[in-house]
Amino acid sequence: METDAPLATATETLTLAQWFSPAFPVGAFAYSHGLEWAIDSGSVSDCAAAQAWIAQVLEHGTGWNDVLFLAASYRAEDEIAVQEVDAIARAFAASKERLKESNLQGAAFCKAVSALSAFTIEGLSYPVAVGCASRYANLPLELTAQMYVQSFLSNLVSVAMRLIPLGQSDGQGLIRDLTPLCIKIAETALLHNLDHLSSTTFLADIAAMKHETQYSRTFRT
Repeated sequence: METDAPLATATETLTLAQWFSPAFPVGAFAYSHGLEWAIDSGSVSDCAAAQAWIAQVLEHGTGWNDVLFLAASYRAEDEIAVQEVDAIARAFAASKERLKESNLQGAAFCKAVSALSAFTIEGLSYPVAVGCASRYANLPLELTAQMYVQSFLSNLVSVAMRLIPLGQSDGQGLIRDLTPLCIKIAETALLHNLDHLSSTTFLADIAAMKHETQYSRTFRT
C-alpha cells in the first residue's frame, strides 16, 4: 500500500459513492449474511449484540477476506490471474448461501458497471468484480476498500434495524461507531495478500448454513 498516494479526486470519490449506494442495482438489501437466523434464534437481540456480531464478521470473517480478494484482483497482472483470485474467493465461501450471495451480487455489479463504463467485466464474485472495476476505472485502491467495507457494514446494520428491530438513531450510531474499524481493516488488509486469508467467525458461518432451512425468512441469505 502506498502511504504517500495522492488524495482521491471528487470524481473518484463520488464514483465509488455511486457504486456503494443502496440505489446501485446490486441487490445488497436482499441479503443478511446469516444475521437473520442469528436474530431469529435470539443470539442477536439488541444493539450491543448486533454491534459485537457485525464487528466480528468485519474484522475476523468476510470483511477481512473480501478486502484481500478485492486487492488481489485490483493488483492482478492479467485476466488469468483474476480468474485464479475469483476461484479462490468462491472456494472460500463457507456455505451455499454465502456463495450465492457473492455470486449474485457480483453478477449484478458486473452488469451495472459495464453498462456505465468503457470496459466490460462479467462472471466474477462481488469483491473480485469490485477490484477489477476499480482498477479499470483508475480508482484508488485504499478508498475503494474502505468504502466497500463500510457498505457491507451498512447493509448488516440495515438488517438489524429491520429485524431486531433497532431505531434509526441506534442504527446510524452503529455505523458511526464501526466506521473506524472499516478503515483499520482496509489499511491492514492492503498490507497483506491471499496467504493471509482467515476466518474465525464460526457462529456466523453456522448461522448462514442454518438460514438455508429457516422456516420463515425475509432475506435470501
